[in-house]
Amino acid sequence: MSGTPYRSEHDLLGDKNVPADVYYGVHTLRALENFPITGISIAVYPDLIRALAQIKLAAARANQQLGLLDATRADAIVAACRELIAGKLHDQFVVDVIQGGAGTSTNMNANEVIANRALEILGHGKGEYAHLHPNEHVNMGQSTNDVYPSALKLATYVGIFRLVEAMAHLRRSFERKADEFADVLKMGRTQLQDAVPMTLGQEFSTYAVMLGEDEERLKEAALLIREINLGATAIGTGINAHPDYAPLVCRLLAEVSGVPVVTAPNLVEATQDCGAFVQLSGVLKRVAVKLSKTCNDLRLLSSGPRAGLGEINLPARQAGSSIMPGKVNPVIPEVVNQIAYEVIGNDQTVTFAAEAGQLQLNAFEPIIAHSLFKSVHHLRAGCLTLADRCVDGITANRDTLRASVENSIGIVTALNPYIGYANATEVAAEAFRSGKSVTEVVLGQGLMTPEALAEVLRPEVLTRPRAIPAAPAAKP
Repeated sequence: MSGTPYRSEHDLLGDKNVPADVYYGVHTLRALENFPITGISIAVYPDLIRALAQIKLAAARANQQLGLLDATRADAIVAACRELIAGKLHDQFVVDVIQGGAGTSTNMNANEVIANRALEILGHGKGEYAHLHPNEHVNMGQSTNDVYPSALKLATYVGIFRLVEAMAHLRRSFERKADEFADVLKMGRTQLQDAVPMTLGQEFSTYAVMLGEDEERLKEAALLIREINLGATAIGTGINAHPDYAPLVCRLLAEVSGVPVVTAPNLVEATQDCGAFVQLSGVLKRVAVKLSKTCNDLRLLSSGPRAGLGEINLPARQAGSSIMPGKVNPVIPEVVNQIAYEVIGNDQTVTFAAEAGQLQLNAFEPIIAHSLFKSVHHLRAGCLTLADRCVDGITANRDTLRASVENSIGIVTALNPYIGYANATEVAAEAFRSGKSVTEVVLGQGLMTPEALAEVLRPEVLTRPRAIPAAPAAKP
Protein backbone atom coordinates (compact mmCIF):
# COMPACT_ATOMS: atom_id res chain seq x y z
CA MET A 1 0.00 0.00 0.00
CA SER A 2 2.64 2.45 -1.10
CA GLY A 3 1.78 6.09 -0.49
CA THR A 4 -0.72 5.26 2.27
CA PRO A 5 -0.08 5.76 6.03
CA TYR A 6 -0.59 2.04 6.68
CA ARG A 7 0.50 -1.33 5.40
CA SER A 8 -1.58 -4.47 5.82
CA GLU A 9 -0.09 -7.45 7.66
CA HIS A 10 -1.60 -10.83 8.42
CA ASP A 11 -1.36 -13.16 11.41
CA LEU A 12 -3.34 -16.00 13.01
CA LEU A 13 -6.19 -13.63 13.91
CA GLY A 14 -6.47 -12.02 10.47
CA ASP A 15 -5.41 -8.84 8.71
CA LYS A 16 -4.43 -5.65 10.51
CA ASN A 17 -3.25 -2.22 9.41
CA VAL A 18 0.21 -1.35 10.71
CA PRO A 19 1.58 2.22 10.49
CA ALA A 20 3.64 2.32 7.31
CA ASP A 21 6.69 3.96 8.83
CA VAL A 22 7.26 1.65 11.82
CA TYR A 23 9.66 -1.27 11.82
CA TYR A 24 7.56 -3.51 14.04
CA GLY A 25 4.66 -5.53 12.64
CA VAL A 26 1.29 -7.04 13.38
CA HIS A 27 2.34 -9.20 16.32
CA THR A 28 3.93 -6.25 18.08
CA LEU A 29 0.91 -4.06 17.33
CA ARG A 30 -1.45 -6.58 18.92
CA ALA A 31 0.80 -6.74 21.99
CA LEU A 32 0.83 -2.95 22.15
CA GLU A 33 -2.96 -3.00 22.25
CA ASN A 34 -3.22 -5.95 24.65
CA PHE A 35 -0.78 -4.82 27.33
CA PRO A 36 -1.32 -1.15 28.25
CA ILE A 37 0.02 -1.96 31.71
CA THR A 38 2.91 0.21 32.90
CA GLY A 39 3.34 2.63 30.02
CA ILE A 40 7.03 1.62 30.08
CA SER A 41 8.29 -0.09 26.94
CA ILE A 42 11.12 -2.60 26.80
CA ALA A 43 13.19 0.11 25.09
CA VAL A 44 13.90 1.42 28.60
CA TYR A 45 16.31 -1.54 28.91
CA PRO A 46 18.83 -1.11 26.06
CA ASP A 47 20.93 -4.02 27.36
CA LEU A 48 17.96 -6.31 26.66
CA ILE A 49 17.56 -4.96 23.11
CA ARG A 50 21.26 -5.43 22.43
CA ALA A 51 21.12 -8.96 23.86
CA LEU A 52 18.20 -9.88 21.61
CA ALA A 53 20.07 -8.52 18.60
CA GLN A 54 23.22 -10.43 19.54
CA ILE A 55 21.21 -13.66 19.77
CA LYS A 56 19.51 -13.08 16.40
CA LEU A 57 22.89 -12.28 14.82
CA ALA A 58 24.50 -15.43 16.23
CA ALA A 59 21.50 -17.49 15.13
CA ALA A 60 21.65 -16.15 11.57
CA ARG A 61 25.35 -16.97 11.30
CA ALA A 62 24.85 -20.42 12.83
CA ASN A 63 22.02 -21.27 10.44
CA GLN A 64 24.07 -19.96 7.52
CA GLN A 65 27.04 -22.14 8.48
CA LEU A 66 24.72 -25.13 8.81
CA GLY A 67 23.40 -24.54 5.27
CA LEU A 68 19.90 -23.59 6.40
CA LEU A 69 19.93 -19.86 5.64
CA ASP A 70 21.32 -18.32 2.44
CA ALA A 71 24.11 -15.77 2.68
CA THR A 72 22.04 -12.90 1.26
CA ARG A 73 19.38 -13.09 3.94
CA ALA A 74 21.90 -13.93 6.66
CA ASP A 75 24.03 -10.91 5.81
CA ALA A 76 21.01 -8.61 5.84
CA ILE A 77 19.86 -9.93 9.22
CA VAL A 78 23.37 -9.54 10.62
CA ALA A 79 23.59 -5.97 9.33
CA ALA A 80 20.24 -5.08 10.93
CA CYS A 81 21.31 -6.67 14.20
CA ARG A 82 24.55 -4.72 14.23
CA GLU A 83 22.56 -1.50 13.96
CA LEU A 84 20.49 -2.50 17.00
CA ILE A 85 23.64 -3.40 18.92
CA ALA A 86 24.96 0.07 18.07
CA GLY A 87 21.85 1.63 19.60
CA LYS A 88 19.74 2.31 16.52
CA LEU A 89 15.98 1.67 16.25
CA HIS A 90 15.52 1.05 19.98
CA ASP A 91 12.47 3.30 19.85
CA GLN A 92 10.80 0.58 17.77
CA PHE A 93 10.72 -1.76 20.77
CA VAL A 94 7.35 -0.67 22.03
CA VAL A 95 5.79 -3.60 23.89
CA ASP A 96 5.18 -3.13 27.60
CA VAL A 97 7.74 -4.45 30.06
CA ILE A 98 4.95 -6.45 31.71
CA GLN A 99 3.22 -8.73 29.22
CA GLY A 100 1.52 -12.08 28.96
CA GLY A 101 2.90 -14.85 26.79
CA ALA A 102 6.23 -15.65 28.47
CA GLY A 103 8.02 -12.93 26.51
CA THR A 104 6.65 -13.87 23.08
CA SER A 105 5.72 -10.27 22.36
CA THR A 106 9.27 -9.14 23.09
CA ASN A 107 10.75 -11.82 20.84
CA MET A 108 8.30 -11.00 18.04
CA ASN A 109 9.03 -7.30 18.41
CA ALA A 110 12.70 -8.10 17.83
CA ASN A 111 11.96 -10.45 14.92
CA GLU A 112 9.80 -7.86 13.16
CA VAL A 113 12.12 -4.90 13.64
CA ILE A 114 15.12 -6.92 12.43
CA ALA A 115 13.18 -8.36 9.49
CA ASN A 116 11.86 -5.00 8.30
CA ARG A 117 15.25 -3.31 8.60
CA ALA A 118 16.86 -6.26 6.79
CA LEU A 119 14.24 -5.91 4.03
CA GLU A 120 15.24 -2.27 3.60
CA ILE A 121 18.89 -3.27 3.39
CA LEU A 122 17.93 -5.72 0.63
CA GLY A 123 16.04 -3.01 -1.24
CA HIS A 124 12.51 -4.08 -0.31
CA GLY A 125 9.74 -2.33 1.54
CA LYS A 126 8.68 -2.93 5.12
CA GLY A 127 6.22 -5.81 5.39
CA GLU A 128 7.31 -7.53 2.17
CA TYR A 129 7.91 -10.72 4.09
CA ALA A 130 7.98 -12.97 1.02
CA HIS A 131 11.61 -11.88 0.65
CA LEU A 132 12.61 -12.20 4.31
CA HIS A 133 10.24 -13.27 7.08
CA PRO A 134 10.34 -12.49 10.83
CA ASN A 135 9.54 -16.07 11.81
CA GLU A 136 10.88 -18.13 8.93
CA HIS A 137 14.28 -16.44 8.76
CA VAL A 138 15.01 -14.13 11.72
CA ASN A 139 13.56 -16.65 14.20
CA MET A 140 14.93 -19.75 12.45
CA GLY A 141 15.85 -22.53 14.88
CA GLN A 142 14.53 -20.52 17.79
CA SER A 143 11.63 -20.12 20.17
CA THR A 144 10.74 -17.36 22.59
CA ASN A 145 11.33 -20.00 25.25
CA ASP A 146 15.06 -20.13 24.57
CA VAL A 147 15.62 -16.65 23.12
CA TYR A 148 13.97 -14.64 25.90
CA PRO A 149 15.68 -16.21 28.94
CA SER A 150 19.01 -16.23 27.12
CA ALA A 151 18.63 -12.52 26.33
CA LEU A 152 17.67 -11.84 29.92
CA LYS A 153 20.81 -13.59 31.11
CA LEU A 154 23.04 -11.72 28.68
CA ALA A 155 21.57 -8.38 29.74
CA THR A 156 21.76 -9.09 33.46
CA TYR A 157 25.34 -10.36 33.16
CA VAL A 158 26.38 -7.02 31.70
CA GLY A 159 24.37 -5.18 34.34
CA ILE A 160 25.91 -7.18 37.18
CA PHE A 161 29.41 -6.02 36.33
CA ARG A 162 28.30 -2.42 35.93
CA LEU A 163 26.82 -2.69 39.42
CA VAL A 164 30.04 -4.26 40.74
CA GLU A 165 31.99 -1.30 39.35
CA ALA A 166 29.62 1.14 41.06
CA MET A 167 29.92 -0.74 44.34
CA ALA A 168 33.71 -0.64 44.06
CA HIS A 169 33.49 3.11 43.49
CA LEU A 170 31.45 3.50 46.69
CA ARG A 171 33.76 1.12 48.56
CA ARG A 172 36.77 3.25 47.67
CA SER A 173 34.95 6.32 48.97
CA PHE A 174 34.43 4.62 52.32
CA GLU A 175 38.05 3.42 52.33
CA ARG A 176 39.29 6.97 51.85
CA LYS A 177 37.12 8.17 54.73
CA ALA A 178 38.35 5.28 56.89
CA ASP A 179 41.92 6.47 56.33
CA GLU A 180 40.96 10.10 56.95
CA PHE A 181 39.23 9.25 60.22
CA ALA A 182 41.75 6.66 61.45
CA ASP A 183 42.78 8.83 64.41
CA VAL A 184 39.31 10.04 65.42
CA LEU A 185 38.29 8.38 68.69
CA LYS A 186 34.60 7.86 69.39
CA MET A 187 32.23 5.64 71.34
CA GLY A 188 30.92 2.50 69.74
CA ARG A 189 27.33 1.57 70.49
CA THR A 190 25.35 -1.63 70.82
CA GLN A 191 21.56 -1.53 71.05
CA LEU A 192 21.90 2.28 70.83
CA GLN A 193 23.68 2.30 74.20
CA ASP A 194 27.28 3.27 74.90
CA ALA A 195 29.57 0.30 74.37
CA VAL A 196 33.35 0.69 74.11
CA PRO A 197 35.63 3.12 72.27
CA MET A 198 36.58 2.73 68.64
CA THR A 199 37.76 5.03 65.89
CA LEU A 200 35.54 6.62 63.30
CA GLY A 201 37.93 5.09 60.79
CA GLN A 202 37.10 1.61 62.07
CA GLU A 203 33.42 2.40 61.73
CA PHE A 204 33.75 3.56 58.13
CA SER A 205 36.01 0.65 57.22
CA THR A 206 33.20 -1.77 58.02
CA TYR A 207 31.04 -0.18 55.33
CA ALA A 208 33.84 -0.70 52.82
CA VAL A 209 34.31 -4.33 53.86
CA MET A 210 30.58 -5.06 53.54
CA LEU A 211 30.58 -3.72 49.99
CA GLY A 212 33.68 -5.69 49.08
CA GLU A 213 32.09 -8.92 50.29
CA ASP A 214 29.02 -8.34 48.16
CA GLU A 215 31.06 -7.50 45.09
CA GLU A 216 32.36 -11.07 45.32
CA ARG A 217 28.88 -12.51 45.87
CA LEU A 218 27.64 -10.79 42.72
CA LYS A 219 30.54 -12.18 40.70
CA GLU A 220 29.61 -15.64 41.95
CA ALA A 221 25.98 -15.11 40.90
CA ALA A 222 27.19 -14.08 37.45
CA LEU A 223 28.69 -17.54 36.95
CA LEU A 224 25.19 -19.06 37.06
CA ILE A 225 23.82 -16.41 34.71
CA ARG A 226 26.30 -17.54 32.00
CA GLU A 227 24.43 -20.80 31.47
CA ILE A 228 21.87 -20.44 28.67
CA ASN A 229 19.31 -22.68 26.98
CA LEU A 230 19.68 -21.34 23.44
CA GLY A 231 18.98 -24.23 21.10
CA ALA A 232 16.29 -25.66 23.37
CA THR A 233 13.54 -24.16 21.17
CA ALA A 234 10.07 -24.79 22.61
CA ILE A 235 10.57 -26.99 25.67
CA GLY A 236 14.19 -28.13 25.55
CA THR A 237 14.01 -30.95 23.04
CA GLY A 238 15.49 -28.79 20.26
CA ILE A 239 12.66 -29.41 17.82
CA ASN A 240 13.09 -27.49 14.50
CA ALA A 241 16.76 -26.80 15.23
CA HIS A 242 19.72 -28.50 13.55
CA PRO A 243 21.46 -31.10 15.77
CA ASP A 244 24.65 -29.02 15.72
CA TYR A 245 22.88 -25.68 16.25
CA ALA A 246 23.01 -25.38 20.05
CA PRO A 247 26.80 -25.61 20.55
CA LEU A 248 27.48 -23.56 17.41
CA VAL A 249 25.13 -20.71 18.25
CA CYS A 250 26.47 -20.61 21.82
CA ARG A 251 30.03 -20.25 20.56
CA LEU A 252 29.04 -17.54 18.10
CA LEU A 253 27.02 -15.70 20.74
CA ALA A 254 30.00 -15.67 23.09
CA GLU A 255 32.10 -14.12 20.31
CA VAL A 256 29.46 -11.50 19.45
CA SER A 257 28.55 -10.50 23.00
CA GLY A 258 31.84 -10.93 24.83
CA VAL A 259 29.94 -12.83 27.52
CA PRO A 260 31.40 -16.31 28.22
CA VAL A 261 28.08 -18.12 27.85
CA VAL A 262 27.84 -21.90 28.05
CA THR A 263 25.08 -24.25 26.94
CA ALA A 264 23.14 -25.80 29.80
CA PRO A 265 23.80 -29.55 30.12
CA ASN A 266 20.07 -30.34 30.17
CA LEU A 267 18.02 -28.03 27.96
CA VAL A 268 14.66 -29.33 29.16
CA GLU A 269 15.58 -28.48 32.74
CA ALA A 270 17.11 -25.15 31.76
CA THR A 271 13.99 -24.06 29.88
CA GLN A 272 11.75 -24.36 32.91
CA ASP A 273 14.14 -23.53 35.76
CA CYS A 274 14.48 -19.94 36.97
CA GLY A 275 16.85 -20.78 39.80
CA ALA A 276 19.67 -18.58 38.51
CA PHE A 277 17.35 -15.57 38.56
CA VAL A 278 16.24 -16.38 42.11
CA GLN A 279 19.87 -16.68 43.19
CA LEU A 280 20.81 -13.36 41.62
CA SER A 281 17.77 -11.63 43.07
CA GLY A 282 18.69 -12.91 46.52
CA VAL A 283 22.20 -11.50 46.20
CA LEU A 284 20.77 -8.16 45.05
CA LYS A 285 18.54 -8.18 48.12
CA ARG A 286 21.59 -8.86 50.29
CA VAL A 287 23.36 -5.86 48.74
CA ALA A 288 20.28 -3.72 49.31
CA VAL A 289 19.83 -4.74 52.94
CA LYS A 290 23.44 -4.01 53.85
CA LEU A 291 23.52 -0.78 51.90
CA SER A 292 20.34 0.37 53.61
CA LYS A 293 21.82 -0.46 57.02
CA THR A 294 24.83 1.69 56.15
CA CYS A 295 22.55 4.57 55.19
CA ASN A 296 20.63 4.15 58.46
CA ASP A 297 23.94 4.58 60.28
CA LEU A 298 24.88 7.67 58.30
CA ARG A 299 21.54 9.29 59.07
CA LEU A 300 21.80 8.43 62.74
CA LEU A 301 25.42 9.53 63.14
CA SER A 302 24.63 12.85 61.47
CA SER A 303 21.38 13.45 63.37
CA GLY A 304 20.94 16.85 64.93
CA PRO A 305 22.88 18.97 64.33
CA ARG A 306 22.37 20.12 67.94
CA ALA A 307 19.79 17.74 69.39
CA GLY A 308 21.04 14.46 67.92
CA LEU A 309 24.29 12.52 67.86
CA GLY A 310 25.95 15.04 65.56
CA GLU A 311 29.11 12.97 65.22
CA ILE A 312 29.51 13.48 61.48
CA ASN A 313 28.32 16.05 58.96
CA LEU A 314 26.79 14.99 55.67
CA PRO A 315 27.21 17.46 52.81
CA ALA A 316 24.19 19.75 52.48
CA ARG A 317 22.51 19.10 49.15
CA GLN A 318 19.21 20.98 49.32
CA ALA A 319 16.89 22.88 51.62
CA GLY A 320 15.13 20.44 53.89
CA SER A 321 11.81 22.05 54.67
CA SER A 322 9.20 24.36 53.25
CA ILE A 323 8.39 25.63 56.75
CA MET A 324 11.51 25.19 58.93
CA PRO A 325 14.23 27.62 57.83
CA GLY A 326 17.77 26.27 57.84
CA LYS A 327 16.76 22.61 58.06
CA VAL A 328 18.90 20.27 55.96
CA ASN A 329 17.91 16.63 55.53
CA PRO A 330 20.03 13.53 54.76
CA VAL A 331 18.40 13.22 51.37
CA ILE A 332 21.06 11.07 49.69
CA PRO A 333 20.99 8.26 52.28
CA GLU A 334 17.19 8.53 52.24
CA VAL A 335 16.95 7.93 48.51
CA VAL A 336 19.29 4.94 48.77
CA ASN A 337 17.13 3.55 51.58
CA GLN A 338 14.16 3.72 49.24
CA ILE A 339 16.05 1.94 46.48
CA ALA A 340 16.77 -0.82 48.98
CA TYR A 341 13.10 -1.17 49.88
CA GLU A 342 12.28 -1.48 46.18
CA VAL A 343 14.94 -4.16 45.65
CA ILE A 344 13.64 -6.16 48.61
CA GLY A 345 10.16 -6.00 47.08
CA ASN A 346 11.52 -6.96 43.66
CA ASP A 347 13.06 -10.05 45.24
CA GLN A 348 9.65 -11.11 46.48
CA THR A 349 8.26 -10.64 42.97
CA VAL A 350 11.04 -12.75 41.44
CA THR A 351 10.50 -15.43 44.06
CA PHE A 352 6.78 -15.73 43.43
CA ALA A 353 7.20 -15.58 39.64
CA ALA A 354 9.86 -18.30 39.65
CA GLU A 355 7.75 -20.52 41.91
CA ALA A 356 4.72 -20.09 39.65
CA GLY A 357 6.30 -21.85 36.67
CA GLN A 358 4.40 -24.90 35.51
CA LEU A 359 5.71 -28.03 33.84
CA GLN A 360 8.06 -27.25 30.94
CA LEU A 361 7.95 -23.43 30.99
CA ASN A 362 7.77 -20.42 33.24
CA ALA A 363 5.34 -17.92 31.72
CA PHE A 364 6.30 -15.13 34.10
CA GLU A 365 9.82 -14.28 33.02
CA PRO A 366 8.81 -10.77 31.83
CA ILE A 367 8.12 -9.68 35.41
CA ILE A 368 11.32 -11.41 36.52
CA ALA A 369 13.21 -9.44 33.87
CA HIS A 370 11.58 -6.14 34.83
CA SER A 371 12.28 -6.74 38.53
CA LEU A 372 15.92 -7.74 38.05
CA PHE A 373 16.67 -4.89 35.67
CA LYS A 374 15.17 -2.36 38.07
CA SER A 375 17.15 -3.76 40.98
CA VAL A 376 20.46 -3.79 39.12
CA HIS A 377 20.03 -0.35 37.53
CA HIS A 378 18.73 1.41 40.63
CA LEU A 379 21.34 -0.11 42.95
CA ARG A 380 24.05 1.02 40.55
CA ALA A 381 22.67 4.56 40.46
CA GLY A 382 22.30 4.54 44.24
CA CYS A 383 25.91 3.49 44.83
CA LEU A 384 27.27 6.16 42.53
CA THR A 385 25.03 8.84 44.04
CA LEU A 386 25.88 7.87 47.61
CA ALA A 387 29.61 7.99 46.87
CA ASP A 388 29.69 11.22 44.88
CA ARG A 389 26.93 13.20 46.59
CA CYS A 390 27.40 12.09 50.17
CA VAL A 391 30.31 9.96 51.37
CA ASP A 392 33.05 11.96 49.65
CA GLY A 393 31.90 15.09 51.47
CA ILE A 394 31.46 13.70 54.99
CA THR A 395 33.35 15.47 57.77
CA ALA A 396 33.84 14.48 61.40
CA ASN A 397 32.90 16.56 64.46
CA ARG A 398 36.11 15.66 66.23
CA ASP A 399 35.48 17.64 69.43
CA THR A 400 32.03 16.13 69.86
CA LEU A 401 33.38 12.65 69.34
CA ARG A 402 36.24 13.11 71.78
CA ALA A 403 33.94 14.56 74.42
CA SER A 404 31.57 11.61 74.07
CA VAL A 405 34.43 9.24 74.90
CA GLU A 406 35.65 11.26 77.84
CA ASN A 407 32.16 11.58 79.29
CA SER A 408 31.07 8.02 78.57
CA ILE A 409 30.66 5.40 81.24
CA GLY A 410 31.35 2.79 78.58
CA ILE A 411 35.11 3.20 78.81
CA VAL A 412 34.98 1.47 82.18
CA THR A 413 34.97 -1.81 80.22
CA ALA A 414 38.62 -1.18 79.34
CA LEU A 415 39.44 -1.12 83.06
CA ASN A 416 38.03 -4.59 83.83
CA PRO A 417 41.41 -6.38 83.57
CA TYR A 418 43.04 -3.84 85.90
CA ILE A 419 40.47 -3.18 88.62
CA GLY A 420 38.17 -6.20 88.27
CA TYR A 421 34.59 -6.51 87.11
CA ALA A 422 33.07 -5.76 90.53
CA ASN A 423 35.06 -2.57 90.98
CA ALA A 424 34.37 -1.55 87.40
CA THR A 425 30.64 -2.02 87.99
CA GLU A 426 30.78 0.19 91.09
CA VAL A 427 32.75 2.83 89.18
CA ALA A 428 30.12 2.83 86.43
CA ALA A 429 27.29 3.13 88.93
CA GLU A 430 29.01 5.95 90.82
CA ALA A 431 29.81 7.84 87.64
CA PHE A 432 26.18 7.59 86.57
CA ARG A 433 24.86 8.70 89.99
CA SER A 434 27.28 11.57 90.48
CA GLY A 435 27.70 12.81 86.96
CA LYS A 436 31.45 12.48 87.33
CA SER A 437 33.65 10.98 84.64
CA VAL A 438 34.98 7.44 84.94
CA THR A 439 38.48 8.89 85.23
CA GLU A 440 37.46 11.06 88.18
CA VAL A 441 35.82 8.16 90.01
CA VAL A 442 38.74 5.75 89.46
CA LEU A 443 41.29 8.27 90.67
CA GLY A 444 39.05 9.35 93.54
CA GLN A 445 38.76 5.78 94.79
CA GLY A 446 42.48 5.19 94.37
CA LEU A 447 41.95 2.20 92.09
CA MET A 448 44.70 3.19 89.65
CA THR A 449 47.48 5.73 89.47
CA PRO A 450 47.07 8.64 87.06
CA GLU A 451 49.96 7.32 84.96
CA ALA A 452 48.54 3.80 84.71
CA LEU A 453 45.05 5.09 83.91
CA ALA A 454 46.36 7.40 81.20
CA GLU A 455 48.24 4.52 79.61
CA VAL A 456 45.16 2.26 79.53
CA LEU A 457 42.96 5.02 78.09
CA ARG A 458 45.27 5.95 75.21
CA PRO A 459 43.29 5.81 71.90
CA GLU A 460 45.65 3.33 70.28
CA VAL A 461 45.28 1.08 73.34
CA LEU A 462 41.51 1.40 73.59
CA THR A 463 40.73 0.44 70.02
CA ARG A 464 42.64 -2.79 69.42
CA PRO A 465 43.67 -6.00 71.20
CA ARG A 466 46.48 -5.64 73.71
CA ALA A 467 48.35 -7.58 76.37
CA ILE A 468 46.45 -7.50 79.66
CA PRO A 469 47.27 -8.68 83.17
CA ALA A 470 46.58 -12.32 83.92
CA ALA A 471 43.56 -13.06 86.08
CA PRO A 472 44.42 -13.81 89.69
CA ALA A 473 44.76 -17.49 90.57
CA ALA A 474 41.76 -19.13 92.19
CA LYS A 475 41.95 -19.57 95.95
CA PRO A 476 42.51 -23.17 97.10
